[in-house]
Amino acid sequence: MYKISIIVPCYNQAQYLSEALTSVLNQTYENWECIIVNDGSNDNINEIAQKWLDKDFRFKYVSKNNGGLSSARNAGITVAKGEFILPLDADDKIGHNYLKLALYEFQKDSSLKVVYCKAEKFGDEVGDWILKPFSLYNLSKKNMIFCTALYKKKEWELAGGYDTNMIYGLEDWEFWISMLKNDGNVKRIDYHGFYYRIKSSSMIKSLDPDKEKYLYKYLNIKHADFFVNQLGSSIELNNDLEHTRNDYRRKLKSKKFVIDVFLNTFLGFTIFNNKNDLY
Repeated sequence: MYKISIIVPCYNQAQYLSEALTSVLNQTYENWECIIVNDGSNDNINEIAQKWLDKDFRFKYVSKNNGGLSSARNAGITVAKGEFILPLDADDKIGHNYLKLALYEFQKDSSLKVVYCKAEKFGDEVGDWILKPFSLYNLSKKNMIFCTALYKKKEWELAGGYDTNMIYGLEDWEFWISMLKNDGNVKRIDYHGFYYRIKSSSMIKSLDPDKEKYLYKYLNIKHADFFVNQLGSSIELNNDLEHTRNDYRRKLKSKKFVIDVFLNTFLGFTIFNNKNDLY
């Protein structure tokens, strides 16, 4: 029976921690351990964590100096005993069947590297969290696998862990690229098993343009092979852009093209509105 290690980093999120840990305790799959990682919090996480350590022996506790989310996850996974890892942020929750259903997919298909599920938002915003389906091409443009996905600990080791240079965010995106860019399959199960808390302030919302530029530049350099394979080289992209610009320049010199644009945009809109007036 496989053991799953659930890694819960916490930095000044103690007010949400018990809700996250309750969702872990309620799992129908019971062979798990949950490692709470205090990443240098300034709140009462020690007090709250101790209550959970007293409640169930499967809860463990690690305390460290603040080093960021990647560092905190790595610290928890390093001491994890499970063959499988499931990261869970301290302000989120998981559905009670998530571990059971995700692990079942690995048992059916040995080619899988990552299993995740459907997600819902809660908190300041509610409803389904709609994300694009996984493909390497889609992954090269934007991340669609949230952090709370199941994978084998050995894959974390092969990927080199979560990159601590991604100090401002997007660490999940970089981690999935490292793990998946060369081979391996991904499965999203038809189950709402992840609940993502929406708050007025968060790390990703506080990402300013300079930090975002740093992260994208770092990603482009580290995974240049991946982005070139999926999106083409910068030379190709620049040539395609130049071809598009030249094509529009030629069209704008054509009177017929300008007239057609005008008619489709303005006259067509007017006719459409007039038709609506008839009913």
